[in-house]
Amino acid sequence: MDKGTLGSTGIAVSNLCFGTGTDGWAGKSDQTALGLDGLADLLAYAHDRGVSFWDSADQYGSHPHVARACKVVGRENVTIVSKTTSRDYEGVKSDIDRFLTELETECVDIVLMHCLTSDDWPRACRGAMEALSEAKEAGKIRAHGVSCHDYGAFEEAARSDWVEVVLARINYGGHHMDSTPENIITVLERMDEAGIGVYGI
Repeated sequence: MDKGTLGSTGIAVSNLCFGTGTDGWAGKSDQTALGLDGLADLLAYAHDRGVSFWDSADQYGSHPHVARACKVVGRENVTIVSKTTSRDYEGVKSDIDRFLTELETECVDIVLMHCLTSDDWPRACRGAMEALSEAKEAGKIRAHGVSCHDYGAFEEAARSDWVEVVLARINYGGHHMDSTPENIITVLERMDEAGIGVYGI
């Protein structure tokens, strides 16, 4: 499978990302319902076919499954995303250390603030952003960004100098998106021009 670079991060990813959070929240998802070995085997199967970009999140409960799969394919061969719902400095700092333990890795490639629903997030989440920036400086993560579930929050991400990666809600069916495909694409183009890495759900 072809690979590309995620914006200006320098992080190489497969063009297709394996998501682990269908109907995911409260520590579970359709994928984790497959069981530890079931999802780990599926991730390894995808990796063997070129899908080396894996999306996880605290709210999906998928960290152990990703860690198990990494033991099969090699951590160095996979790009891992996780997400935190914490919105303050101490919460994010604690989450990242826990993520490293759960994923059994020294560095999570990308950590996003999960499910932002207000355009006020740059002010409201200032502490969380600081913790993510410090984690990057310490080598605990390679890039940080946001996952948006609101058009205003999404537009604000395009204007942010801090955002390096965005998980955008855009899909061929137009399901669970935050605006029309045309509006979403316009913002995505601005993100691309700004060097922000984007992947879609």
